[in-house]
Amino acid sequence: MTAATSIVCPDCDGTTFTLLPCRCTSFGDRFLADEEATLVQREAYRDCEQCRGTGSVAYPCHRCRRRGRRRAQLVLSVANLDTGAVASHSMVPGGLDPQPEPSGGWVVRLADRVRELAAVVGAAVTGDEPPLGLPPQWRPDLPAVRRHELEAQAIVGLDHLPWRLIVGRSEAASPVEPAARLGRLCALADLLLLDLVIEARRQGARVDWDVRYEVPGSPVPKIWLGHRDLPAALAGTDVADALTGLIERGRSAPARMLRLDGPRPPAVPAVDVDQLERRILADCVDPKTGDELPGAQALWRDGRLWHTSLRGGEPVEHLVEQPTGQVVRRVRVPLRRGCPPPDPPWLGEPIGWRRCPDCVPGSRLRSCDCRLGDRPADADCAHCGGVGMRPSALTCPTCFGTHRLPETVLVTLTDLRHRVVHLAWQSGVPEEATLVATQPGGKPVVQLPDRYRLGSWAPILGVRPEDLAEADGGHEIDYDLRGGYVTLPWARADPIVEHVRAAGRGQPGARLIVTAVRPDAPPLTELIRLALGLDLALEVSVCDLRHHAGDPLRLAGLRWSVRPRSRDAAVRPDEWPHRPTLEAALAWCVECLDDSVADAVPADPVVPIRVPAAAPDELLADPVPALLRLAARHAGQTLTVRFTRAGCAVHLHDDGGVRLLAEATDLHDLRLR
Repeated sequence: MTAATSIVCPDCDGTTFTLLPCRCTSFGDRFLADEEATLVQREAYRDCEQCRGTGSVAYPCHRCRRRGRRRAQLVLSVANLDTGAVASHSMVPGGLDPQPEPSGGWVVRLADRVRELAAVVGAAVTGDEPPLGLPPQWRPDLPAVRRHELEAQAIVGLDHLPWRLIVGRSEAASPVEPAARLGRLCALADLLLLDLVIEARRQGARVDWDVRYEVPGSPVPKIWLGHRDLPAALAGTDVADALTGLIERGRSAPARMLRLDGPRPPAVPAVDVDQLERRILADCVDPKTGDELPGAQALWRDGRLWHTSLRGGEPVEHLVEQPTGQVVRRVRVPLRRGCPPPDPPWLGEPIGWRRCPDCVPGSRLRSCDCRLGDRPADADCAHCGGVGMRPSALTCPTCFGTHRLPETVLVTLTDLRHRVVHLAWQSGVPEEATLVATQPGGKPVVQLPDRYRLGSWAPILGVRPEDLAEADGGHEIDYDLRGGYVTLPWARADPIVEHVRAAGRGQPGARLIVTAVRPDAPPLTELIRLALGLDLALEVSVCDLRHHAGDPLRLAGLRWSVRPRSRDAAVRPDEWPHRPTLEAALAWCVECLDDSVADAVPADPVVPIRVPAAAPDELLADPVPALLRLAARHAGQTLTVRFTRAGCAVHLHDDGGVRLLAEATDLHDLRLR
């Protein structure tokens, strides 16, 4: 290294805190202020609860995390998942090789470095790293000390992610064909009885694009980010991406029954993506006045595309309390569809609902904790004074902010290809419920028939009950919903009402959409080899709860967790394996790989980041059978196995913390203590 890998934090000058203007100065010396009002001269609020009228507040420096120094090192690593080869490059002041820009200035082309590393390990990588811009004062003829100082300032701008890992394969994946992707998304929308929304929205001088699923009747969302054009939006949006945010977007969508006896939509015709893009862009202009509109949409519904522009609706005013003690008036103009499409023929009559008893619409009042367990409000409660409601910034846990409890929930199970099951669970329908247990407090636990057990539908769709997940976000389906278990608040309560309430809580249009898909993840051996090539430890935690099978009061099955960590980090005593299958844990590990690698960076910026390198290597013997035997031997307890270049170690979690059981060069050679 030609220069130090850390510098004094330029934001706080090493003092670990910064003195900044208080938030109250944005609105002036007034209690009620308009958010859009601009002040020519900042003025403090005399009754400010943060600065006490001084106009400035000392904040802990978040740039250096109160350490006074920041890291001036960026490590780029490229790994080949097929061979285990790893190559890295450390970028520090004095070793950047800046290149001139045609428009002026100097940059470091990180994409070129990534391509060089990819060629070394024989990996095909996707994506493009943006260049690192140097300060305008930088010139190659400056003294070395000054050049290194300016280069360090540029590098610390990337210290939020100082170790960047790019994982590739030996062969490049086939590029996504936009028309084929659009056809698949449209076909799945018809299968799931959802809208596929293709939207263009103006963001200042540019137009951004987004592709997503919505429940019919969902309003135009407020917050929105997108892609540069429609082909890029389709290439970057798979089924999981299009489903993400479905619940949030459809919280206020009307709940209606589904008619499944009508004719199915025809096969999806071939759609010209370029022509569709031009049509939507044309709808972004008012044909009468020629004025630019906020955006436009094309909705795929019931086998065809419906086009509509987006226009401003009626302004909505909100009063927002600030930490300074002031109140700010915000005016938002929601967007609406200029020409909403007609209802699809598969929408039936509205679903009945009752008002949520635990929140008040339009306010922050939520049920007080003194009412937990359906108890009456405590007259002596210090929080609510016996009223039973108290202000809270959290979403109501009973209705998740919808303020409604539907009387029917519509359940859709799908393999996201061609199979789908639609169910309607309706309150008031008499069903035979079997008493299977009693809670310690005396509440009865009953089990409903098979049609109310989501787990019983999993084999029909070719998966295990543990593979069932919510379509939006991939969260595990609740154990009670999988098994059809209901805890009754009192002995004569209607189990169907309670079951519907649990399944429909916060769901868009009273629809619970469940995916029946095995997680797509690399085998454990590949992730172990990847972690070893990066000179990290891979921690695999497992807890065997299979002896709880059939007990409705206790979680059953196997629980897994897989995560890379620094090889010097200690096993955390509070770790709990939270994934229902090993495949789900591996998929989550891959999804969070960037965050895990960032967490492995030394906290002290003075300590340099390791620059890992590894030659191609063979896969290890599959450790899963040995892990299962170890977990069965310690049933009900969490085991964590750490794989490192030095070997592996088994740790047992118990009430006393974490205890080392054994160490060996290979998991199959372990001798437990």
